[in-house]
Amino acid sequence: MAALRALLAPTGWLDRTAALARVLRRPRSPGGLLVVGAPEDEPWHLTAHLAEESQRFDLPGLRPTLIRWAPPTDAPPHLRVGLGRLEQAARGETVFVVSAAAAPAPLLERVNDARKRVTVLALGQGDPELERLAHEVLTVTPGAAPVSFDAAQHLVAAAAGQPGQPGGPGQPGEPGRRGLRQWLGRVLDSVSGPAPS
Repeated sequence: MAALRALLAPTGWLDRTAALARVLRRPRSPGGLLVVGAPEDEPWHLTAHLAEESQRFDLPGLRPTLIRWAPPTDAPPHLRVGLGRLEQAARGETVFVVSAAAAPAPLLERVNDARKRVTVLALGQGDPELERLAHEVLTVTPGAAPVSFDAAQHLVAAAAGQPGQPGGPGQPGEPGRRGLRQWLGRVLDSVSGPAPS
């Protein structure tokens, strides 16, 4: 944990991740966090982690809705939400675009229309068109960022559920030394699995 903290602290990554997490924790109706990606790489993994954090810390507004490009009609209800949901996004909801690839034009058009009513967040690898539309952006520059795109998703999800963070459950303010250790431990466990007993 000390090595990870030492690696990330001077880069500003913990602060940037926490800034995005604060927006993710803003109160909204359950399911009003709309998570969408590129057609070939839907953000299943991050959506699952956000759902876990929502349940673990009783943050119903953090419960995500995965938006899919071509959901099968026989899929369970929570797995058949299509792009039309972005057109129905209501004031107070959040669209979170998570994609290592550049966002395709149909997604950019829907995000542009929705941004008049909702908050738009982006986690990507440097897509200028998407970044122009987003209210808050976290860019993982390949070869330059201290973490991979996958690791950044773990950091964001863990920070979104972190007790004691501004806007989160517990006391307001940044987590103390013990809170940071617990948070980093959870991040390491989610990335590499728990330590053998």
